[in-house]
Order: sequence, then C-alpha cells, then structure tokens
Amino acid sequence: RRCVAASLTTTRVEERIRAMHSALTRDFGIAAPHIAVLGLNPHAGEEGLIGSEEQTIIGPTIIAMRERGIDVLGPYPSDGFFAFGAYKTFDGILAMYHDQGLIPLKLLAHGGGVNVTANLNIVRTSPDHGTAFDKAGRNVADSGSTVAALSLAIAIVGTRAKNPPANT
Repeated sequence: RRCVAASLTTTRVEERIRAMHSALTRDFGIAAPHIAVLGLNPHAGEEGLIGSEEQTIIGPTIIAMRERGIDVLGPYPSDGFFAFGAYKTFDGILAMYHDQGLIPLKLLAHGGGVNVTANLNIVRTSPDHGTAFDKAGRNVADSGSTVAALSLAIAIVGTRAKNPPANT
C-alpha cells in the first residue's frame, strides 16, 4: 500500500477511470458504464484519520470525472463494498492495488473469474488463477476459469466487431 500511496496522483487515477470507461464501452458494449472506485486506505481513510489520499487525490478526481460526464462514484471502503454487495450495482470497479481487487474477485467468482487486460489492440484474457503451474500434468486443475476466459475473449471480439472504432 505504501508504494501505491507514493505513486498515486490525480492524473493516474483519471487515466485509470478513463481506461476502465473506455474498456467497458468498447469491449462490453456498455453505453454509459457505472463505475466504482475503491479507496486506498482501510475504511477509505476514515475522513483523513487513517490516510488522506481519498480526500486529496481520489475523491477530487472522481468529482472532476463526474463533471466531465463519466458515471463514477467513490471512494468506497473495499471491505464493506464487497461484504455487503455494493459491487453488484456497478459495471466496473477500480481497485487501487492488485490484492484489493483480485482477492474479492476470486472469492466471488468461485473459480470462474477472468482477468482482462483492457485497451489493447488485441483481446487478452486469462484465468483468475494464472498459469497454475503447480497443477500442470497432475490432472487436478479446474478448467472453469480457463473456459470463462476463452468465452469472454470471444464475446469481446464479437462486441468489438459490432462497434468498430470511428477512426478505422
């Protein structure tokens, strides 16, 4: 978390919100994506008691993006956001670091989660468990996430084909 806090800027948060908005529109065909942004600190900083990044960087960036027409809300405390089901009402969730987003994804997806690398010229998906080299050749791996990754890649290709970029 310290490394994230040290590199967190309004420009970086804005870039990530724009990237998520673009991917949800381009790859998933969502015309007006509803995006959540998680806070960096526990309890989203408790109004500055645990950390100030939510008040000084993340929150103001969210406000600025809303003023520019992007439907984005937050910053949300990640524990309650996932524990009480708030994630169900959003099209995309921007986490501040790897484990903050992937631990809930893996728990909620029950082996069917997919990692999507957004905004590439090619479609890239992968199973939420990664390569699972520890299970290779032992006939113990669950193929669910791999099948989900392939299915999602096919769906994204189809969505992109229906909605090509205007400049091509």
